[in-house]
Amino acid sequence: MSFFTMRWSDDGVLLLDQRALPDQAPVLCLRNAEEVARAIEDMVVRGAPAIGVTAAMGVAIELANANDADVPAALERAVKRLAATRPTAVNLTWALERVQSELSQALRAGTSPSQVREQAKQLAQQMHDEDVQVCQAIGDAGGPLLPDAARVLTHCNAGALATAGYGTALGVIRSAARDGRLKHVLASETRPFLQGARLTAWELQQDAIPVQLVTDSMCGALMRQGEIDAVVVGADRIAANGDVANKIGTYSLAVLAERHGIPFYVAAPLSTVDLRTPNGDSIPIEQRSSDEVVKLRGQRIAPEGVQARHPAFDVTPAELITAIITEKGVARAPFEQALAAQFER
Repeated sequence: MSFFTMRWSDDGVLLLDQRALPDQAPVLCLRNAEEVARAIEDMVVRGAPAIGVTAAMGVAIELANANDADVPAALERAVKRLAATRPTAVNLTWALERVQSELSQALRAGTSPSQVREQAKQLAQQMHDEDVQVCQAIGDAGGPLLPDAARVLTHCNAGALATAGYGTALGVIRSAARDGRLKHVLASETRPFLQGARLTAWELQQDAIPVQLVTDSMCGALMRQGEIDAVVVGADRIAANGDVANKIGTYSLAVLAERHGIPFYVAAPLSTVDLRTPNGDSIPIEQRSSDEVVKLRGQRIAPEGVQARHPAFDVTPAELITAIITEKGVARAPFEQALAAQFER
C-alpha cells in the first residue's frame, strides 16, 4: 500500500489529513490527546476502526508527555476527552475501554510510570497491527461471496483510509480483485463530505483497481438497468440483532438492493458489533454541522440563511442485509444468534 492512515512516532501521532484528499496528501503530527481529539472531530481521520486505533495512539502520546506523578490522571483525562469525540462509531469506545482497562490494571499492580508509558505505545501499535490482520481476514471471508467479473457498488469509504490498512468493505473488494473476481467498483460520491468521490476513488486508484464514480442519486437507476451485482458497505456500529448504523444513505441503498434482488453485504470487524445495543433504535446518531451540507470546501452552495439537516449516519434494519462479514467469517440471519456465536469463537 502506497500510503498510511495513521502511524505512531515518538514525536507524535502521524495522521494523513483526509480533508485534503485527493488534491494533496499532507501528514499531520499531533503531539497530545487534545490535538488527536480535534483531528477526530474535524474528520482529519474517520472510519470506525481508524478512529479507534487513533484514539489509542492519542492516549499513548498523552502519557508520553506526562510526568510520573500525573500518569494516572493523564490516562483518565485522555480517555474521557477522546471518548467524547464521535458518538456513533462503537470501535472508539471499544478501543478506549481496552486501553483504560489494561493500563489501569498495570498501574494498580505497581508498574512504574515509565513502563506504563511504554506499554501504552506497544498496545497502540498492537491494536494497529491487529486491525490490519482483521481487515485482511474480512476480505478473504467476503471476497468469495462476489460473482466472477463482479460489478460492486460501495458507499462512503470503508477502505484502508477508514482502518489501519486494507479496509473492511474495500478489503472484500481488494481480495476479490486479487483473486480475479472483480470487474470494477462503482463508488457513490457520498454527500455531503464526499468520502466516495474524494477518498474511495483515490484509494482504489492508488491500487490500480478499476473504479467509476457515480452520484448518490444514480444508484437505483443503475440497479434497474442490471449494472450492479452486489453492494458492499462498512459499518460504524452493529446492534445485537444485526441492525447496522453506517454513513447516511446506506439505508436507501439497502432498500433499493432489496427491490432489485441484489445482495447487500456489510463488512466490519467484531469490534464494531455492540452486543450491549439491542437494536438500531438504540444507536446514537451523530448530528453534524449544517455548514458541511450548505458549503463545499468552504464555498457556500446554498442561499445565505438556509440551514440544513445533517444526520451523519442512518440505520439499516437487519432484514435488508444479506450477510455480515467479520474476521470470524460470514454471519447470516438470524443475526442475533450468528453474531453471538462469532464472539464465542
